[in-house]
Amino acid sequence: MPGTDAPYSRYVALGDSQTEGLGDGDEATGLRGFADRLAEHLAHHNPGLSYANLAVRGRLAAQVHTEQLAPALSLRPDLATVVAGVNDLLRPRFDADHAAHHLEAMFAALTAQGARVATLTFPDPARITPLARPLAPRVVALNQRIREAAGRHGVTVAETSRHPVVADPRLWSSDRLHASPLGHQRIAAALAHALSLPGTDDTWTHPLPPPATPVPTGWRAAPGELRWTATFLGPWLTRRLRGRSSGDGHTAKRPDLGPVDARRPS
Repeated sequence: MPGTDAPYSRYVALGDSQTEGLGDGDEATGLRGFADRLAEHLAHHNPGLSYANLAVRGRLAAQVHTEQLAPALSLRPDLATVVAGVNDLLRPRFDADHAAHHLEAMFAALTAQGARVATLTFPDPARITPLARPLAPRVVALNQRIREAAGRHGVTVAETSRHPVVADPRLWSSDRLHASPLGHQRIAAALAHALSLPGTDDTWTHPLPPPATPVPTGWRAAPGELRWTATFLGPWLTRRLRGRSSGDGHTAKRPDLGPVDARRPS
């Protein structure tokens, strides 16, 4: 049964498309995502929870810092999640120190105001798509800096990068960049477990049952790689060359604190 003894009453999520919820729902029915799912878990134990989601797709860590931190502080959260950096990883001139600087600035400001802050590490993208292998060293560098910055400010880190299950294709949407509904569910569970919330454990790290149809490997995977390149990688590169972002024209979906429906199924 839900209780009212949960330690958090105001949760604010900062970030990019993953926090906004891309891959979990759509523009017609509404996006859900790990932050909504975490808020629902919190609200189950505290029906009075208020929740805001300031995330906007396509944002770099610096943009999350400059655009979302001040509004987040004005909401005076007692819990905040800060998840950003993937868009930085994809830029030609990626600088791990630069991205981490902006993440740490958010960690510092939110914790100084008294909020509990949580973040996560990112999986090696080469385990999800072979074409992303050149990004692997960048992910390692950013994850290490996230851990170091988090340690300096008492920020909770969900180590989602370290478990084999994160490479299961069923946890990823067809673009291989955003989590699927099941993936968002696992991310929310990872954060909830890292925060030691009631009713959580490490089952989010467990492997999924074997798929009904084996995942193609080797030369059998080539047609799928070509389809992915044409459907997702090509348009993404075109946007970069034109200086455009997937977030152009988008704003936060929940800019103000509001109630959460804790009855929604996971």
